[in-house]
Amino acid sequence: MTNDLRALLGTQLPLIQAPMAGVQGSRLAVAVTQAGALGSLPCAMLGADALRAELKALQDGLRPQQPWNLNFFSHVPPAPDAAREAAWRQALAPYYAEHGIDAAGIAAGPGRNPFSAEIADLVEPFRPRVISFHFGLPDAALVQRVKGWGARVLASATTVEEGLWLQAHGADAVIAQGLEAGGHRGHFLSHDLSRQMGVFALVPQLVAALRVPVIAAGGIADAQGVAAAMALGAAGVQVGTAFLLCDEASTSALHRAALQSEAARHTALTTLFTGRPARGIVNRVMREMGPLNPVAPEFPLATAAIAPLRAKAEAAGSTDFTSLWAGQNASGCRAQPAAQLVRALAAGLPA
Repeated sequence: MTNDLRALLGTQLPLIQAPMAGVQGSRLAVAVTQAGALGSLPCAMLGADALRAELKALQDGLRPQQPWNLNFFSHVPPAPDAAREAAWRQALAPYYAEHGIDAAGIAAGPGRNPFSAEIADLVEPFRPRVISFHFGLPDAALVQRVKGWGARVLASATTVEEGLWLQAHGADAVIAQGLEAGGHRGHFLSHDLSRQMGVFALVPQLVAALRVPVIAAGGIADAQGVAAAMALGAAGVQVGTAFLLCDEASTSALHRAALQSEAARHTALTTLFTGRPARGIVNRVMREMGPLNPVAPEFPLATAAIAPLRAKAEAAGSTDFTSLWAGQNASGCRAQPAAQLVRALAAGLPA
């Protein structure tokens, strides 16, 4: 089993841009891939037409031999729970009253789609070089189908046990997602957050336990972080938060301002925005309700009831109800072309 991530993925550099739904599209992925790293497209929130359009943009923006990564979720959608939804809306009622929102008019949200045979049908003609998964892996038949295209399969682990499971079920490389990382936890064997480690504790343990390459992710924002991860045995590094201010990202003006403020130093894991723990900059609703409030419905059902509050607040220039996803280290966030950030990160790679 090779530990050469560049050979495995077909990239010039062992660097991956983390897929970040809601703040990027194919434009960022193309720019990163053109710079020699692996650009990623988050696909879980895209409908069929939008996904097809983004795939075409990737295909048109890159040479045939240039690799790119498509990221999908592997969660099991929960059954709707009317009682829990009612309790969630009741908990949000004071905020609805404050903003003049009629809770009775709030419809179910778009949700997040797990990878499926139908999605595979859409993706297969494009023959992506890399497919990555969050929240485990899809069923064995789908994993084998993806591999049958010649695609490499990556997936996130937050514990050694998850890394071993992913290796046993077909992952070609494992992303060691430290607790520092922004956005959703990739956990899938246990919801116990106390089992999850920081990236520099997790990486060497996964390296010792696995045969497949380990990719470090979480809190890495500069060349020094890249060098530290590689020194611990990582075959490569995945970076997310540092790309949020890049020219090619679609990060909103409000989110960009928060990342450049003192507020970015305080992040927390929260279930309030989707129902699943995800790290973001602490804001009003997280402070007042508690970031891990158990009243929030299961992922992704929590999204619908809080979405109108986000829309109202953002229209008034406020991020009180916005999911400001970010990792614990926003020090690498700068307004710059993505290629410039890739070059800066690559300076930390071994000669």
